[in-house]
Amino acid sequence: MAVINRLLILGITLAASIAQAAVLPDERIDVLYHGYDGGGAQIDGPSILVRKSIGSSVSVAANYYVDMVSSASIDVEATASPYSEERKEQGLSAQYMIDRSTISVGYVSSKENDYDATTYSFGIDQSFFGDLTTLGFGVSLGEDVVGQNTDPTYKRDLQRRKYSINASQIITKNLLASLSFDSATDQCLNLADTESCLNNPYRSVRYLTGTGGYAYQTEVYPHTRNSDAVGLRAIYFLPYRASLRAELRQFSDSWGIDAENAELRYLHPYGERFLFEVKYRMYKQTAADFYADLFPFRNAQNYLARDKELSPFSSTVLGLGVTYKMPAGTIPWFEKSTVNLYWDHFNIDYDDFRDARVSPTEFAAGSEPLYSLQADVIRFYLSFWF
Repeated sequence: MAVINRLLILGITLAASIAQAAVLPDERIDVLYHGYDGGGAQIDGPSILVRKSIGSSVSVAANYYVDMVSSASIDVEATASPYSEERKEQGLSAQYMIDRSTISVGYVSSKENDYDATTYSFGIDQSFFGDLTTLGFGVSLGEDVVGQNTDPTYKRDLQRRKYSINASQIITKNLLASLSFDSATDQCLNLADTESCLNNPYRSVRYLTGTGGYAYQTEVYPHTRNSDAVGLRAIYFLPYRASLRAELRQFSDSWGIDAENAELRYLHPYGERFLFEVKYRMYKQTAADFYADLFPFRNAQNYLARDKELSPFSSTVLGLGVTYKMPAGTIPWFEKSTVNLYWDHFNIDYDDFRDARVSPTEFAAGSEPLYSLQADVIRFYLSFWF
């Protein structure tokens, strides 16, 4: 608790996300296509965002987002069959500006074959000292229902809560810095001790059998997960209209996972119409206390997990992006319009998650090759200001 109090004080005195004085967002329309391909999974779909001001103090936005998933990932190939599904998400948000304060509210609903999620959010930002300092506080509440396609009676209620505090500071005319603190709790409701809601209901763990091979059993997770994260960010504007952005973030949770990441971005304008971006990101985490790639026997402990995202691993991301500002009048009825293309390449190396798809006659249980994957994420979108 003392650590949390110290972090809250730091959040008030420093900065959390790069923020500005109380100004309503621009009126605009964004039309996006996103695509992910890696590790046997393909995810793609469209999204559209419309933002409109009402008078001089209110801004409202609506978003529609679709994910079409086709997966034959390593988890699926080891214990299940490839599958396809579709997730649809709708969101509404509003911002109300009062002098130097901005009040924000939001609602997001997401539905797929076996998972329904609803999130409500509220936040306040306040600027001080001639708009050089901005302090913000936010809270969100999520109510999810976890299902399973193979069992229509399978229903798990999950409640998610998140609290955040952040502050940003204009240090010089070229340098902005911020610090943020987030605290989250995910909790299963009304479950028996042997039931879980925080795991993928289709995933299993493997354990050694007496014959030298292995078998599978269902994962069992704790009913609660608490996590805290601290982020430090900075933007430095260079004399030739370019900018350099840096971020450091540290995460820890009640499951024993400690993670940290660092990211560096460089944005460079070319002429009056092009903006290029390059970024590099590093991430590393430890394993959850109840994770194992191979357990010594069935029911080896109270909680069991073999989700590779709970294992120790490291990743790097290289990203490139370009924005083109169209000449005025190219798109009728809009003041300004841009074309944007971004590409991210992921390399992920798992330190204790082995490829169980290999032949058991070639590799003994627990000696299979460690798993790694590469993935590409593409985002292409058009933005229109009106």
